[in-house]
Amino acid sequence: MTVIMFQIMLMIAIFYFILIRPQRKEKQRHQAMLSKLAKGDRIMTNGGILGQIVHATETELTIRTAENTRIVIDRGHIARKIEAA
Repeated sequence: MTVIMFQIMLMIAIFYFILIRPQRKEKQRHQAMLSKLAKGDRIMTNGGILGQIVHATETELTIRTAENTRIVIDRGHIARKIEAA
């Protein structure tokens, strides 16, 4: 009985360290990136739209994608910040 319990606990620990922990760390890293976004940053949305932030609120960003095109998007739909080359 104790061998079976040990095996179950070992499987739970392996599951945690292989699946849950990395996802949690990635989510925290993404949230930190989102909170640091500011006017002038270049970003890519989850849909692949590239733009530059022209206005930011707590929940939404207005991005400029072309000369006279502005799009308002939710912060949660930002995939990544594009670093200057």
